[in-house]
Amino acid sequence: MFTLKEKVTERLSRLFADSPDSSSSSSLPPSLDHHHPEAGPDSKGGKSMSSYFSYVIPSVGFGESRSGKHQRSLSVSNVDFESQDESLHRYVECRSPGENKETKNNRESDYDHVSGGSTSGSEVFEEATDQHSPQKHLSYLMDDSVFISSDLQEFLLSSLPNIVKGCQWVLLYSTLKHGISLRTLIRKSSDLSGPCLLIVGDRQGAVFGGLLEGPLKPTAKRKYQGTNQTFVFTTIYGEPRLFRPTGANRYYYMCLNDMLALGGGGNYALCLDGDLLSGTSGPCETFGNLCLAHNSEFELKNVELWGFTHASRYLP
Repeated sequence: MFTLKEKVTERLSRLFADSPDSSSSSSLPPSLDHHHPEAGPDSKGGKSMSSYFSYVIPSVGFGESRSGKHQRSLSVSNVDFESQDESLHRYVECRSPGENKETKNNRESDYDHVSGGSTSGSEVFEEATDQHSPQKHLSYLMDDSVFISSDLQEFLLSSLPNIVKGCQWVLLYSTLKHGISLRTLIRKSSDLSGPCLLIVGDRQGAVFGGLLEGPLKPTAKRKYQGTNQTFVFTTIYGEPRLFRPTGANRYYYMCLNDMLALGGGGNYALCLDGDLLSGTSGPCETFGNLCLAHNSEFELKNVELWGFTHASRYLP
């Protein structure tokens, strides 16, 4: 490579030496022109021509290879930078800071709106659930109840006959589960024998009922059944209140296909019609009770019938 460079330099030297036109040398750079006044006295032809060779033909040899690669690399880099700058410019134009901030605010506003709506819906659902869902599970109860609270259960446990104390409470019938039908209630009472507890409520929030003997057996004529263990109760007088038989008569309860009644003598202490939608209550001689509901005639909210058994003996 060095030999080629010398040859080219020598030929160029001869060419300029033989040329009569001084304008050729004047076209060279001052540092390479022998005749230029700025050329130093120590300048040599070989050195000047080498410099001129590098100046005129910078792409020869290894220098050419490196310079070409560098230039191509630089060109590609410049193209990449220009593409990135152009893309960035378009990105900035499409999403300005003001627009991003506004979009973010709109999204936060939408999220707050949706969250607020969900919270309101949750509150409404919780309120409706509290009003209509059964009471939380209590001890001895194998099923949930719409009416039985812990205070009422404690009161009833102290009032039940000794034969059923310590037994599990089984929900034999509920209008929420089995529909509104006295015939269904009578049929479901046969699932367990022994005392069974009738619990009902009116639309004003009173909870009342009485103790019966299961299974219930409807009669063709009005005929009273039961024993002196029968009682009635109510919650409308500030706290649960129990009324036991006074001994004035033995009108404990009456079961027909279209009516179920407890007590007698003056009024029924509690009487339910065949569709379990309405009932009546009033003072009676059998239990010496007051009206069990808020009004003597009322609409039923729900009806439940509970039986008692040891858990190991009951298979629903």
